[in-house]
Amino acid sequence: MRYLLDTNIISEPLRPRPAPGIMRRLCEHEEDIAIAAPVWHELRFGCLRLARSKRKQAVERYLEEVVLASFPVIEYDRAAADWHAGERARLTATGGTPPFVDGQIAAIAFVHEMTLVTSNTRDFRGFQGLKVQNWA
Repeated sequence: MRYLLDTNIISEPLRPRPAPGIMRRLCEHEEDIAIAAPVWHELRFGCLRLARSKRKQAVERYLEEVVLASFPVIEYDRAAADWHAGERARLTATGGTPPFVDGQIAAIAFVHEMTLVTSNTRDFRGFQGLKVQNWA
C-alpha cells in the first residue's frame, strides 16, 4: 500500500458533486490505497449518527460494499502509538496541540511508510517526516 486516505478523501464519493480530481486518483490508485482504523471509526460514527433515511442506507451500503470490500483497514498498533506519543510530546512542547485522531492517522501512515492523502493538509503539517498529499 502506498496511500493512506483521510476521512475527507474516502468520503468524497458520497458528496452530491464529488471533486473530479479526487475521483480520478481514487480510480488510478485503488490497488495502492488503505484506510486507518481511526478513519473507519470516523466513517462509522458519522453513519451511525444519521437519522434513518435513504441517505443513511446509501452511506451504509458504500461503507460495506465499497470501502470495506476495496481497502484494507490498518490498525493503530504499538509502533504507531510510540511514534504518535513522540510527535505529540514534541508538538505540545512547541505550543502545538494536534488533534488526537489526526495524530493516530499520521502515525499509521508514517510507520507504514505511506503517503497520507487529505484535503486538510494543514492538520498534518507539523508532523515530522510525514508525507502528505492533497488530491483535490
